[in-house]
Amino acid sequence: MQTITLNNGLTMPQLGFGVWQVPDAEARSVVAEALAAGYRSIDTAAIYGNEKGVGLALRDSGVPREDLFVTTKLWNTEHSHDDALRAFDASLDRLGVDYVDLYLIHWPVPSRDRYVDAWRALEKIAAEGRARAVGVSNFNAKHLERLFAETGLVPAVNQVELHPYFPQAQLRALHAEHGIATEAWSPLGQGRGLLEDASLVAIGAKHGKTAAQVVLRWHLQLGNLVIPKSVTPERIRQNIDVFDFVLDAGDLAAIAELDRGGRIGPDPDTFDWMG
Repeated sequence: MQTITLNNGLTMPQLGFGVWQVPDAEARSVVAEALAAGYRSIDTAAIYGNEKGVGLALRDSGVPREDLFVTTKLWNTEHSHDDALRAFDASLDRLGVDYVDLYLIHWPVPSRDRYVDAWRALEKIAAEGRARAVGVSNFNAKHLERLFAETGLVPAVNQVELHPYFPQAQLRALHAEHGIATEAWSPLGQGRGLLEDASLVAIGAKHGKTAAQVVLRWHLQLGNLVIPKSVTPERIRQNIDVFDFVLDAGDLAAIAELDRGGRIGPDPDTFDWMG
């Protein structure tokens, strides 16, 4: 497994396993399958409703806690400083762990204008060592720049929608300038036709890989952190089998031409769902 060194010196597996939309009752077995396949980074969130199942899988796995990298996220209803601290404690309790490796603000929710307060709570959590690193998710440049201006801690990670149809070149450049690691959610395009794209299928055939494996390899070669999600054991194993080939310059150029400049998921400037 390749790793990325975050801006506080913590190392994080570059390829992890996401559990968005996995019901709590299934999370235990699905995460167990992922851990058996070799994943060591697991990404969940309070709003996913599956932290308990994830925690049970981590406990049952027999993998030492120090060899696991656990990420969870603060939901939109908990952006006041004190609410964020309480929400973090509740996530630890559901996961059954004493600390998480990465804690993220899930969305900025600019209509509420509380994400700076939430970030100050995460600064406290990080200072206490209860999260080994803290970061954000779905923050655009202006949200990040406000954190830079008003607080004392640069996020370690920004987890955003990112795939060949929406590669986020400008945001990735801002991240690089400030030492923020880019993490991709919906890295395979949410089944919206990306994996049937003729260019990706052809590149996959050339390397003896699936289009999904080509896309995951593209993420790795860009330097992204990436968290594909699947509940199918075969796909779970396929998605981690991406370290034995390299995309060449022609492959990368062909993938660069797929940029459509449009999101599949919500726009962080307007998304204000409280759930």
